[in-house]
Amino acid sequence: MYEVNPIVWLLLTILQLYSYIVLAYVIMSWLIAFNVINTHNRFVYLVNDFLNRATEPVLRPIRRFLPNLGGIDLSPIVLFLLIMFLQRLIVHYIA
Repeated sequence: MYEVNPIVWLLLTILQLYSYIVLAYVIMSWLIAFNVINTHNRFVYLVNDFLNRATEPVLRPIRRFLPNLGGIDLSPIVLFLLIMFLQRLIVHYIA
């Protein structure tokens, strides 16, 4: 087994953590859309606000290129694919 460069490890870990944030955003949006949780609750509002602020700057440009499918948002799927691509790219070319 080889030693992993600390910078590569840090980049891969940040990308993995961001993918967890995107997953939490998707789950939270579904729970709000189906009225399972209520945004009038202060904690739910704060978590939703954090997730929106963390993901919207990345998802907004992706949404501009995707076709409008009504209520279906495919931008998180595209973002997951981009994150996985970046992880593989980092491992292949840098590590």
